[in-house]
Amino acid sequence: MTQQRWAKIEEIYFGALSQPAQERPAYLEAACSHDSAMRREVDSLLAQDHSGAGPLDRPAWADAEALLTPAAAPEMPPGTRLGPYEITGLLGQGGMGRVYAAHDSRLGRSVALKVASTEFGDRFRQEARAVAALNHPNICTLYDVGPNYLVMELVEGPTLAERIRKGPIPPAESIEIARQIAEAPEAAHERVVVHRDLKPGNIKIKPDGKVKVIDFGLAKATDPASPAPGTPSVSLPGTIMGTAAYMAPEQAAGKPIDRRVDIWSFGGVFAEMLSGQKVFSGETISETLAAVMKDSPRLDGLPSDLPTALRKLLGRCLEKDPRKRLRDIDRGSQSYPGGRPRG
Repeated sequence: MTQQRWAKIEEIYFGALSQPAQERPAYLEAACSHDSAMRREVDSLLAQDHSGAGPLDRPAWADAEALLTPAAAPEMPPGTRLGPYEITGLLGQGGMGRVYAAHDSRLGRSVALKVASTEFGDRFRQEARAVAALNHPNICTLYDVGPNYLVMELVEGPTLAERIRKGPIPPAESIEIARQIAEAPEAAHERVVVHRDLKPGNIKIKPDGKVKVIDFGLAKATDPASPAPGTPSVSLPGTIMGTAAYMAPEQAAGKPIDRRVDIWSFGGVFAEMLSGQKVFSGETISETLAAVMKDSPRLDGLPSDLPTALRKLLGRCLEKDPRKRLRDIDRGSQSYPGGRPRG
């Protein structure tokens, strides 16, 4: 969704709030014209506004589209140079910028170059500090940092999202992938780093079967002076960062977070591998976040012969109350056949 479209949705939303209840339907019909998608977005926001309060008093997830839609990073055609790196093609666009394949002329190797918009420059430097502190076979390696770009390991192979689109992944294969996924946040948590955006699109499966978490784009180092590993990070209240379908309730509400948001996301990813369907979904981002906040996780598609221990593990990962949630991925290791997850 473009920022211009969100601005229009927001304009209609506030306009609807100013209308008497009996006149809102006619106002919305005229304002949205024949744009049914826009009408659904506005209706979704209105459905969450129980008090008619101003924008600063609404829950953070009511403004989901605006908060989750970053400014566009600059487009760079093949041949563009950033220092010693020459762009060879566009790989994709993530929550913090465009990702390009590039050639490192100094070392003669292919790399992934993630270029940020100026708006996200500070977050990219934050990402660099977080990722540079991590050295693990299941975490994508950071090579270099530029003024507004990161140079990272180029990981071949499909994303887990692409694999899931083909259908549910058999339990044995899902468990092996989950073993490796779990290693990445576990290593990050040991360095007091929270990923905050663990999802199938940020996980790649190399041709040799090795799993890599490729994007710590929303990673945030929690306060190193925290008295305990579970202490909330210094995330600002009211700020949403992450992907709606995999976002923990406290994260969706813009509350302080800790490592347990990654536990939640891991549970959602693991369940999606097994069932082929997201545990939370909606027609709009706002509806998806509302489901995260209020609904039970959708686990009806799990294999009927899935071990009880794994079902319990998923349930503990997806506890809405973080105080009841599994606190460490390593604590669920007894649920994996063979014990502790291994890379």
